[in-house]
This record gives sequence, C-alpha cells and structure tokens, in this order.
Amino acid sequence: MVDFEAEFSDWYAANSRRVSASVLGALLDSDIAEECTAEAFARAWLHWHKVRKMESPVGWVFIVAVNHARTLYRRKSRAEQVAVKLQPLSDVTEAEDYNEDLWHAVASLSPQARKAVALRYIADLSESEVAQALGVTRGTVAQTLHRARTQLAKVLNSDSVKEL
Repeated sequence: MVDFEAEFSDWYAANSRRVSASVLGALLDSDIAEECTAEAFARAWLHWHKVRKMESPVGWVFIVAVNHARTLYRRKSRAEQVAVKLQPLSDVTEAEDYNEDLWHAVASLSPQARKAVALRYIADLSESEVAQALGVTRGTVAQTLHRARTQLAKVLNSDSVKEL
C-alpha cells in the first residue's frame, strides 16, 4: 500500500521552492504568488491520488496557482487590477540570484511568455512539460521561448540571454 502522506511530503519538499519561485516569476507579486501557491499545493494534496500519476505534477500545481490568481484578480475592481499589475518588482528581490535589469525585462514580456519562461528556467521543466502545463504544443513553447529570449536580449542589449 502506498503511503500517500509520506509520498506527498517528500514530493512537496523536493519541489515547493521551485514552484513558488516559478509562480512568483509569472505573477510578479509576492503576496498573491504565496497565497496562490499555497492554494495550489493544498489542492494537490487533496487530489494527490490523481496528481501523483500525472506526467508533470509540478506543471499542474503551477497552472492551478496561476488560475487561482486569475480568479483573485477577477474579483477585484478594475482599478485594483491595474494597481496589482503595476506593482514594483521589489517583490522578487528575495530571489538568491536577483538581477534587477533581468526582472524588469521579464516583466515586459506577455503573461504567456512570462509563464513559459518561469516554468522552463525557474522551475526547470522540459519544453514538453511546459507545453503540457500550458496546454499548448511543444513547438508553441519553443517559439514562445525563442521570442521571449529575443525580446529579453533586445531589452537587456546582451547576447548572454540567448544562452538561457
């Protein structure tokens, strides 16, 4: 018999940090990211018998967190939505390898590109896992990441971004 509690606990310990960082990278708001990540992990625990069998449980948790954020944003008034989206990037300064110019450049990406970048480079998921999490093809992910790297390189005026 499978010890679901121990299995989930081990999986959570191994993945919670990168999921949290990925959600923060996509949402750019530490309070919302923390709340949504906690909600997503709670849902993963409730549905662990199904989630554990998925090809990319990390991708599933990421998408649940981002979808929960959408729900929260929808509930706020239009003025509040704008205020949240324009919140300074100081929330992401807690990251160990914080680079202000890079985070400003990432903030300039479309929401879909930010999600792809967060899942690929922060959560370290494969392109196939990113595709599954975002509900698109692997080719779409590759194209989105290529365009994001190109845009980041232009914004940062650096070839080093191409090596991401």
